[in-house]
Amino acid sequence: MPEFPFLSFAAGFGWATLGVVVLLAATFALAQVQKRHSVIDTAWGLGFVVIAVITFITSADVSGASAGDDGRRALMLILTAAWGLRLAGFIGWRARDGAEDPRYEDMLSDAPGSRNAYALRKIYLTQGIVMLFVSLPIQVAMYSTGPLGWLAWVGAVIWLVGFFFETVGDYQMAAFRGNPANKGTVMDRGLWRYTRHPNYFGDAAVWVGLFLVAADSWPGVLTILSPALMFWTLSNKTGKPLTEKRLSSRPGYREYIENTSGFFPLPPKPGRGASS
Repeated sequence: MPEFPFLSFAAGFGWATLGVVVLLAATFALAQVQKRHSVIDTAWGLGFVVIAVITFITSADVSGASAGDDGRRALMLILTAAWGLRLAGFIGWRARDGAEDPRYEDMLSDAPGSRNAYALRKIYLTQGIVMLFVSLPIQVAMYSTGPLGWLAWVGAVIWLVGFFFETVGDYQMAAFRGNPANKGTVMDRGLWRYTRHPNYFGDAAVWVGLFLVAADSWPGVLTILSPALMFWTLSNKTGKPLTEKRLSSRPGYREYIENTSGFFPLPPKPGRGASS
């Protein structure tokens, strides 16, 4: 088995880090112009695209037996770019009204000292570090040797399932919110009938899929904590819990929770008025 090019990987990680710093600096500057830090939500997906592109370029410089497999490099770049660009475009479209996200308003309302300095530490620095950690399967896969195996294709299928749930779930929710007749009601149709969070489930599945593409070749399996962090964050930290806390007082939401799976898609419980 060819030796993994750790020195080349470390150099590529350095370039990826620089790319994230530049992106977040530009995002912070834009936040000052627009007077809202929620613009970083759009930069989240773009950050992974930046990391994937930079790592794809730097990994191309490795030659000989330690060179990364071109098929795996291309597959990882395509999957990451498709996910990141889709997410960034959707979030940017959703935030087109220019209002600050209530989450960031609450976080910064009690900021000690400078609001912007606090935002840099609590929002930008934190997201940059998480971005680099979560993207480790992408970066490692770019330098991994050996042809694509069955595990990588299983990962691609799981990624496709996740991408479907995230994309279709976002579209269905946007259409629901766009109808004034639905104001104050609970979305329990389409994919939202089978899971209360098809977008978060889809996002988690995307990262499990990317991890499996990386784990197809050593040492990708060592990056398992990256998808684990995303899964835990989406299901137990800032994704599902915060969303449900915000919606808990909405009429019909308690019944929706009783009828519908919290994360993994499952058939709705019968006999409790689930919508068709």
